[in-house]
Amino acid sequence: MCVILFSYQPKSSTPLILGANRDEFFNRPTARAQFWDDKPNVLAGRDLVAGGTWLGVTQTGKFAAITNVREPGVEVENPRSRGELTKNYLIGTLSPLDYLESIRKHQQRYAGFNLLVGEFSSSHNALYYLSNRSQGIQALSAGTYGLSNHLLDSPWPKVIDGKQMLSAKLDQAGTDHNLIRHILENPTLADDERLPSTGVDYEKEKALSALFIALPDYGTRTSTVMTINDKEILFSEQNYQASTNGKPCLEDSPSVFTLDNTQSQVNQ
Repeated sequence: MCVILFSYQPKSSTPLILGANRDEFFNRPTARAQFWDDKPNVLAGRDLVAGGTWLGVTQTGKFAAITNVREPGVEVENPRSRGELTKNYLIGTLSPLDYLESIRKHQQRYAGFNLLVGEFSSSHNALYYLSNRSQGIQALSAGTYGLSNHLLDSPWPKVIDGKQMLSAKLDQAGTDHNLIRHILENPTLADDERLPSTGVDYEKEKALSALFIALPDYGTRTSTVMTINDKEILFSEQNYQASTNGKPCLEDSPSVFTLDNTQSQVNQ
């Protein structure tokens, strides 16, 4: 997952509006978002190499998402899969804060990560952020946020521009996921003077500056849009694949799931 844009309003009737792109090599085996056979309460995509996920939600209102930290040249000995950090929260019973406290004890066993975990219900909303490249657990307050492959709200062009575009659509985004998906599919590259310096060469830095990435072997594989209100969770996903000319193309139509987070009722 390489960019997550979200509005968090814990005292609102719609506490979370989120759009996220997962960027990955096209040849890495992946299962699209679905309810897991082994954990039918969990709706998430799945990495078929390591078994974890980049973003998911449960019928009871638990939410988790993760991005990697781009740090070329930094190596972790025998690193654990970062996708298990999201998976273990979704399938577990710990509260968001207790779960993050448990992770902190061994967070350096993972390569750099940014982790969001939360819980949402008609009576209580909470959302937290943890990175093993910064200090401490952050309880998020109301606001619009952006997260890519650096720390939360790092001033990368895709984060700044994505937050601005999301903010302009918030009044309508809770009911129209296509408005957010239009943001996620923006292929505009950042101007050279705005590029961050993350240790990769210029051509790669330029290509990775877009919200929607289109390289021959690597790019945006999945865009996810999710809104949570005080009664339901609306989740939609769009998948992409590499075409013969190296551009991502539509793989299948979006699926929309409406979840009742009190009765575990699903409509597809």
